[in-house]
Parts: sequence; C-alpha cells; structure tokens
Amino acid sequence: MTSPWRPLFVVLDGLDGCGKSTQAARLAARLAREAGTAVRHLREPGGTALGEALRALLLAREHAPTPRAEALLFAAARTQLLQEVVAPALSRGEHVVCERFHASTFAYQAVAGGLPEREVLELLATWAGEPAPTREILLALTPEQAVARRGRATDRIEDKGLAFQQAVARGYARYAELAPRAVVVDAAGSPDAVAELVWQEVRRALG
Repeated sequence: MTSPWRPLFVVLDGLDGCGKSTQAARLAARLAREAGTAVRHLREPGGTALGEALRALLLAREHAPTPRAEALLFAAARTQLLQEVVAPALSRGEHVVCERFHASTFAYQAVAGGLPEREVLELLATWAGEPAPTREILLALTPEQAVARRGRATDRIEDKGLAFQQAVARGYARYAELAPRAVVVDAAGSPDAVAELVWQEVRRALG
C-alpha cells in the first residue's frame, strides 16, 4: 500500500498577530509525528543567510523602502529560500512548513501598498514560483483582534497602524479569491481549535 504522505509544502499566512508561528510549530510537530518523516519549519523572509539579512533590512525602522522596492526584496529572499532550502528538502522527501509566502507580498505591497495586482503576481510567479506550495492556509482574523493579540508594534511594518492592517486584511481576502491553492481558516478560536482546522486542510491537500 502506498503511503499518502508525499512531501508537502504548506504555507501559513495572515496578519501580524494571527497566530502563524504558533500554528506553524504545531503543524510541523504533528506532521513529523503522523508522517514519521523530517519537517522543515521556516519563516519568510528568512531561512537562509541572505534571507535573514534582508529580513533585518526590511523590518528596520531606519529604512523606508517603497512598496515596489519591498516587493523586489521579498521576492529575492523568497527565491533564495526556495532554491537553497525548500527544493532540496522536498527532494529528500521532507515536509516543509513556512510562515508567510506570496499572500503576504500581495496583501502588504500590492493591495495595502498600492502596487498593481497583476504586476506583483507576475513577479512572484516568475522569480519565486517554484517549487509551489501544496497549500496556502490563510489564518483569518480581524485587524482589531490581531492588534490586540500582537500588542505593541515591534518593527517598521507594524508601525503603520490599524488602517494599514485593515487594507492588508482586504489584500488577503482578495488573494484568496485569486490563488487556487489558498484556503481561509478562521483563526479566532482557541489554538487547539485552529490547529485542528489547519490539520483538516493539510489532509485535504493529500487528495
């Protein structure tokens, strides 16, 4: 009997404060337990020396990159992660769980940042399109709930305030309409309840 556990590349995305890190850690642990294979838990931007350097630059308060520059830098960090870490892990039969991916760039730089939707999607597909995620799980929370959970702003992007986060939320909703691998999960429940909803979507991704 063939195992259903082909290598999975699962993305968890959403507003700052939606619970991405908590749910990614839970999912990685459950995948390792259920599938019995190695799991790489990554954050984006990051996961490589170049990605971590770009992350520090993008979030630092002393810089003010335009949305177009931000999109290019996020794409650069992502393609490095895909080529250096994700593709080799999948080829070894490992699962990959990643915090943030294309939905973040679309929501923050295209919708909230005012860039043309098509241009951003084409940039990401061309320069950071492979390997593509098996499933992109968008953790849905209102901006007000996310801010309450997150607390005090800790970086340049969080500094932009509630109105900006409301625009980002609209961006995630729009991305869910456009991206065939994206699904929305209600993140307002307890961590255990949300983890179960996430797990159901991962199981569906197995086909």
